[in-house]
Amino acid sequence: MTDLVAVAHGTADPAGIAVVHELVREMARRRPDLPVSLGFVDLLRPALPELARRVATDADEAVLVPLLLSSGYHVYVDIAAEAARCPHKLRAAAALGPDPVLADILADRLGDLSRVDQVVLAAAGSSDPRALMDCEETAELLARRIARPVAVGYLSGAGERLSAVLSRGRGRVAVATYLLAPGFFAGRVRRLAGSRFVSPPLGADPRLAELALHRYDAAVRTSAVAV
Repeated sequence: MTDLVAVAHGTADPAGIAVVHELVREMARRRPDLPVSLGFVDLLRPALPELARRVATDADEAVLVPLLLSSGYHVYVDIAAEAARCPHKLRAAAALGPDPVLADILADRLGDLSRVDQVVLAAAGSSDPRALMDCEETAELLARRIARPVAVGYLSGAGERLSAVLSRGRGRVAVATYLLAPGFFAGRVRRLAGSRFVSPPLGADPRLAELALHRYDAAVRTSAVAV
């Protein structure tokens, strides 16, 4: 069987760490026969390089599944580099987003929108334009899902900053937190939003676990076709 290596961004926030671990446990519960491990691209251990080396030694094959909402530096550089070091054993799956499942979770986190005119999607951001395009696509999916305009505001990187997007908002504005877990960025979203409603991060939603497993399955199928 092909192992699954979940790859997450680290955080110093204990609540954020707990969410990531709970998400991976949910993935494992849904596939009890599937070997699942977790590595990090920043801050926490096991760091992805050391985990990838260990898995490449111990397993026949493994798929690196990014628990990341868009395809930026960590997907195209960090994760891709580990897969390239051992191409016959390791391969990379796609990032979680964009996907209609994420729009569904975001809509549920927003709740009752009867008093909301528009939504701002608060995203971490990236210097990679491909990641920004992923976030813009997510905003379009969410707009169709909730039948309201959705703009994207970024907390870092090359995109327009969240504060600027919020400053030109008109009417009743809600903020959709497009982050996996609590942490520094989630706290910053709440501060910048002021009195506006802010939805919680996506969290260890079972639908997110299922989406990650879908990315794993797609990578396994692609490898099988290539062979």
